Amino acid sequence: MTDTMRALIAGRGPDWVLDRIPIPEPGSGQVLIRNRAAAVNNADLPMLAEADPTAGGHGEEFVAGFEYAGEIAGVGDEASGWRVGVPVMGSIPSSFAEYVVADHRFVMPRPASLASEIAAALPTGLLTEHGGLAVSGFAAGQSVLITGASTGIGLIGVQVAKTLGASRVIGTTRSPDKRKLLASVGVDEVIVTSEQDLSVAVLAATDGQGVDVVLDHIAGQVFAETLPATAHDGHVVNIGRLAGPASTIDIDALSYRHLNVHGVSFGFSRDWETVGIIAGLLPEMIPAVERGLIRPVIDITLPLSRPDEIVGRLRSGQAAGKVVVAIDD
Repeated sequence: MTDTMRALIAGRGPDWVLDRIPIPEPGSGQVLIRNRAAAVNNADLPMLAEADPTAGGHGEEFVAGFEYAGEIAGVGDEASGWRVGVPVMGSIPSSFAEYVVADHRFVMPRPASLASEIAAALPTGLLTEHGGLAVSGFAAGQSVLITGASTGIGLIGVQVAKTLGASRVIGTTRSPDKRKLLASVGVDEVIVTSEQDLSVAVLAATDGQGVDVVLDHIAGQVFAETLPATAHDGHVVNIGRLAGPASTIDIDALSYRHLNVHGVSFGFSRDWETVGIIAGLLPEMIPAVERGLIRPVIDITLPLSRPDEIVGRLRSGQAAGKVVVAIDD
């Protein structure tokens, strides 16, 4: 092993820069992962822009990325349960690099039959979607509305809900041409929000009752529109804010329907929460992945050596599913 590795660095300009940096060493409670593939998330672009010193950004350099898949390359003290060579995947900052250091509690086992390029696109989706359903108290037989269902994470959310026994999954998209994609992953009713009123369409699809659980990836006014589309005593879980963090809601829709609203952010600032969410998903989700019941939709796989193409695909707004980064060109 050499002393340096390739990585994509943010904070030097409008795009990521490929450079060589020292390979990290695992500390107490950490493992070192030889990374084989990474996946891009919605948060990557705004973080890149915020760090761009040429456009007023903070200019603090960091290794980009949040999702990885590879195998254990080193084990620190107090990192029980892992050994060198075990295939793994997970979600942790600084994943656009040849090596990743992670808290051993945040690492997920990767089925040996699952290629790294596929596995890398799963962890964030599994964590957020299973975690969101768990927070809502979801039970098999309930109905679920997923806003932004055609996003990379939303597509996994549909499959997670189906795997856990949702009676009906309704998914929204702004693009009519995403209907076939959503149907292919198990959406029972597709609502195209550029053509249909979300609340009216959901109520029509549920005989006026509304859905039991909402997983909202959009926020903005879409969040407000989900409230009257939720069943009495139902749960609305906000996960993402693609349309911005502000929303003007009808309090009557919230109160008269006795709704439960949850805000979640499964980052790593609250270790106890992340550890619990990961432990909760492993018994059901990893076997489902191994059986092929949950698969990410991959838009394109690009090598680490072409950061301009990776960020260009993201900025195009045309990606259907996840953009994957092949670490070993």
